[in-house]
Order: sequence, then structure tokens, then C-alpha cells
Amino acid sequence: MSRASRLSAFGHYAPTLRVENAAIEARLGLEAGWIERRTGIKARRHADPAQALSDLAVAAGEDLFSRQDGARDVGLLLLATSTPDHLLPPSAPLVAARLGLKSAGACDLAAACAGFVYALVMADGFVRAQGRPALVIAANLLSRRLDPMDRSSAVLFADAAGAVLLTPSDEPGCGLLGVDLSSDGAGYGLVHIEAGGSRKPFTQAQDARETLMRIADGQGLYQQAVAMMTASARRALEAAGVEAGQITRFAPHQANGRMTAMVAHQLGVAPQAVLSSIADYGNSSAATIPLTLALAHAARPFGAGERLLVTAAGAGLTGGAAVIGF
Repeated sequence: MSRASRLSAFGHYAPTLRVENAAIEARLGLEAGWIERRTGIKARRHADPAQALSDLAVAAGEDLFSRQDGARDVGLLLLATSTPDHLLPPSAPLVAARLGLKSAGACDLAAACAGFVYALVMADGFVRAQGRPALVIAANLLSRRLDPMDRSSAVLFADAAGAVLLTPSDEPGCGLLGVDLSSDGAGYGLVHIEAGGSRKPFTQAQDARETLMRIADGQGLYQQAVAMMTASARRALEAAGVEAGQITRFAPHQANGRMTAMVAHQLGVAPQAVLSSIADYGNSSAATIPLTLALAHAARPFGAGERLLVTAAGAGLTGGAAVIGF
């Protein structure tokens, strides 16, 4: 049994189509600069019509494997997504097969924007128990779940994928040092897709808008997400025995530029430690954290002794945080 896991490789994928704010502002009748002022987003990526969610996830996995030789000896693949290829079957087995993971378990994990943190915690447990590597991929293709005329969601959401490989390690001080997972069902209806589940199945007479994502209360969601991300991060820091000032890099869920700044401020994390990808990639839900980590690692690799903090909150409400050592 391994003492811990370590984050040993990163990968990402973002579609080539870059959608600038100006096109969305023109469509919604917004003044120039409105989106960036309120969200911090300058552009986002949207998938090609021929691409499905599994294509994005496979591309992120391949990017990771291209950066680390011999990494395909994986025992478990967890795919954190809210937009699978189909309602049934799950997409993870298809992704595993396309990545050549011949002896790996594979399943989808649905925890909305917090999906990567949940998958990371579960993958860490697998590595500790089995002594085999685990691959976490978070991917979303949200552009097909948007109402293009809904201002609350059309300005935010995007398509992307990020991947992280966890491998066994006996080095003290590395891996997940402290974690926290949380939920609050009182906020269940703040973000939702009305139709398609057992509560309201598809029918031939259904209004197509009922299959699209809605944010019922944007301000309420903002306030509750900030509170959940901050509280969860504080508990993870306490569990790790790490002070906020010791965090060398902070990767919050990239929901909104104002939100990430507020959470960092409330936690007391140094501004220079905050990692951000939202300006150029938008909000791809669970994929934002691993996407941000992969971009940061490519620019300046995580080094020995670093302390990374991640935190997220999303629909459900679901939330979580982890302190990770390198």
C-alpha cells in the first residue's frame, strides 16, 4: 500500500474555435466591454460541430501522455463531466479504450463544477489502496447546453478538458495533504437543466429550451459559491496544517474573475499565488482547475516543496477543496 499519491503529469485540450466577447455582446445587445468588466472573460473556446465530449477528454489525455513516457499503466480513469456523449452508457470506458488503457476501471463522475476536486480525492484513495496510478480527466462541452439568448449563462460557459495523473509515492509532504468535500441541497435549483432526467423525462412535445442550462439566481449563486469555496478551502488548510500564506499557488474554479479574486482575498492567499485561465478560456465547469494547472505547469513546472490549493463549488450545490504538496 502506498503512503500517498503525487500529481506527476498534466495535460489539457481546448478547441480551436475562439469566440470573442464582441460577437456575444452584439447578439445580446450589450455594450462593448460589458462581459469582461463583469466576468474577467475576454474569449472562450467552443467545440467543432463534429466533436463530442469524449473527443475533448481523449485529446487532454493524449496531451498528458505525450509529456510523460510510460504513463499508460493506469488502474483507474475517472471522468468528471456534466456533458457526456450520451445519458447512457457512460463516456469514461470509451475514453479509456481510445487512450489504450487496457486494464483500467473507468467511470463518469457528476459533481458539476466541483467534479475535478471530487475525482481527485477518489483517485487519491485508489492510488493509496491499490498502489497503481489513476488518471483524472475533467471535460465539458457546455456550448451545446447554452441558450444563446440567455445572458446569465451565454457569456460564461465554454468547452475544454484537463487531465492529471496521480502516481504512488512514499515521499513525505507530497500528494493530498488535506481535503474537504461539501454539499448544500438547499441550493439545488440555482443551476439546472429542467428536462431529461427521471423527474421530467424527454417527450416529443417538449420545448427544446427545457434541455438547456439555466441559472435561476446569478447573484445568489455567486454569493453561495464564494462562501462554499472559502469555507471548504479553510477546512482543507486546517486538515493539512498549512497556513494560507504558505500556499505557493492557488487554483480556484474559474467561474468568474471577481469570484476568484474574492475567494483569494477572504482566504488571505497572496495575489501573486493565484492562477487564472478565465480570460482566454472562459468557464468550462469541472475542467477549469486541471486546465489551469496544466497551463501553469507548462509555463513553470511545480517544484519540490510547493503547496497548491484548489477549491471549487457548483450546481447541486457541490463543493470541495484540497491542499496538495509537491
